[in-house]
Amino acid sequence: MYFGFQDISIAYGGRTVLERVNLPFEKGKITAIIGPNGCGKSSLLKTVSRVVSPVSGQVIFEDRPIEDYPPRELAKKIAYLPQVHTSPADIDIRTLVSYGRYPYKRFGAGLTAEDRQIVDEALELTGLGQMGGRLLNNLSGGEKQRAWIAMTICQQPKILLLDEPITYLDVGYQVEVLELIRKLGEQLKITIGMVLHDMNFTARYAHRIYVLKDRRVCGCGKPDEIIRQEVMERVFGIGAQIHTDEKNGCPFLIPEKLCKASKGESSHSFL
Repeated sequence: MYFGFQDISIAYGGRTVLERVNLPFEKGKITAIIGPNGCGKSSLLKTVSRVVSPVSGQVIFEDRPIEDYPPRELAKKIAYLPQVHTSPADIDIRTLVSYGRYPYKRFGAGLTAEDRQIVDEALELTGLGQMGGRLLNNLSGGEKQRAWIAMTICQQPKILLLDEPITYLDVGYQVEVLELIRKLGEQLKITIGMVLHDMNFTARYAHRIYVLKDRRVCGCGKPDEIIRQEVMERVFGIGAQIHTDEKNGCPFLIPEKLCKASKGESSHSFL
């Protein structure tokens, strides 16, 4: 396996959240993880940063468990951006982005010329090249998110994981951030995994989608295999019209009504 989750089980306070989940990521592609609130999407990603310890199973990178990698070495390969991130209000963009070079720094040493060049490149890639001196507390939500993404890119990772990267943003910034993520995947040839809630954005930006519900992966496939009426009813308990976005070559849905199917009822794989 290039990268992914192998037989992962997660429990909190005796309650099983995920049970023997297998979820491989295709190299160089964008993979989205969707599912009802509380189904374990964010918990799954947190096993990579070791904030959450699985009861059993492993996170695999290049056919090795991530525990085999020293923390600094792993940080050069996998970057993870959580849903909630904080930093001092008086920090500027360039300083924040430079934190991504931490895995490469020697103890007590400052940034090298190479580090500074990589920071500059990350700022340019994320559209912040002229904004390095601006303070975070003077930025819009979309600009802040681009700064945090630039920081992860400074790690020069092969894998980029983002937990709900467009939460709290208005629709304009949501599109801006997702377009940036897609551009970074293509230009840097990195593998990207995202937790998302918006089905239409998921269909538009993901190459492959995994659906979590009732502690397991209950579906996986391309957008046109997942964004379907029966899937929306079974997983989210809604009826929906499914149409085709001809311009972007993907499905899009219009929610219609709540269905009788309960979100809490047991479900089996539908693909």
